Amino acid sequence: MGVTAAGLPDLTRSQVHDAGMTVRREVLSDEHVDRANAAITDFTRDFQDYISRYAWGEIWTRPGIDRRMRSAVTLTAMVAGGHDEELAMHVRAAVRNGLTRDEIKEILLQTAVYCSVPSANTAFKIAAQVLADLDAEG
Repeated sequence: MGVTAAGLPDLTRSQVHDAGMTVRREVLSDEHVDRANAAITDFTRDFQDYISRYAWGEIWTRPGIDRRMRSAVTLTAMVAGGHDEELAMHVRAAVRNGLTRDEIKEILLQTAVYCSVPSANTAFKIAAQVLADLDAEG
């Protein structure tokens, strides 16, 4: 197996997919990934493969920054893009990746300045609900 210019292993498409699925399960949970996989249709199969290979297999597996930092960046991107459903999922992931509630709060405060107060307001509502749900789950 070769190495890319970035010093990463040169993997086959299948190996990248498998690595992505491993990270996806670790970050989002087996339950989440199992639900996503159960919902795959002929129409969505290529998209699910794409996100497993590229988002999770190519990006989340890179050694340059840790998962906590990737979660912080992802939370900001979700707020900036107004991707509220994805934000909820990634608040859960951020907790799984070790971000504290105070760190999540600080990230959302930062988005108020750079993304907009209305966007941060929505993000705080979503994050508060996700954190309450996590508390309820124990």
